[in-house]
Amino acid sequence: MTTKSIRRPEASTHERCRCEGHAGEAADETPETPRERVNRRWNEIMQETRVAQTGVQILFGFLLSVAFTPLFHDLGTFDHAVYVTTVISGATATACLIAPVSIHRFLSGQRMKDEMVEVAHRLMMCGMLLMAVTIGCTLLLILHVVVPGHMAKLLVGGVMVWFALSWYALPLWLRHRSARRATS
Repeated sequence: MTTKSIRRPEASTHERCRCEGHAGEAADETPETPRERVNRRWNEIMQETRVAQTGVQILFGFLLSVAFTPLFHDLGTFDHAVYVTTVISGATATACLIAPVSIHRFLSGQRMKDEMVEVAHRLMMCGMLLMAVTIGCTLLLILHVVVPGHMAKLLVGGVMVWFALSWYALPLWLRHRSARRATS
C-alpha cells in the first residue's frame, strides 16, 4: 500500500471564505478547494451545534420544571418576570441552535451548502447570544433568591461581562490580531 500526495488546485482569492474574515491559508497548511472548505465548515458547524444544543436543551428542560415547584408561587413579580424572560430566551436559543439541522434536512442535495453554512453560522451566533442571556437570567433568578440585596445583580453582571469577553471579545480580538499579522 502506497501513499500518494494529492495536489489540489489552489482556490482563487475571490473563492476564499468571506463570512469569517479568513485572510487565507497559513504557509504550512495544504490549500483547500472551495468545495472542501465548505464541507469542512459545515462539519465544524454541526459539531459545534451538537455541543451548544445539549447545553441549552438541558438548561431549558430544567427551566420548564421550575414553574411546577411549590416555592415558585411564593416568588415575587420580579422573579416571575425574570423567569418568563429566561424561558423565552431559552426557547429561542433552542430554536436557533436546532435550526441548522432542519435547514440541512430541507436543503440537502440542493447544492446550496455555501448558503446553508452562512445561515447556520448566523443562527449559531444568535443562538449563542440567546444562550448567554438564558444563563444570565437563570443565574439572576437563582441568586436573587439566595443572595441578599443588589449583590445578585452585581454577581450576574460580572458573569455576563465574562461571557461577553470570552465568547465575543476574545475571538474578535484574535481575528483582528491574525488579520494584522497577515497584512504585515
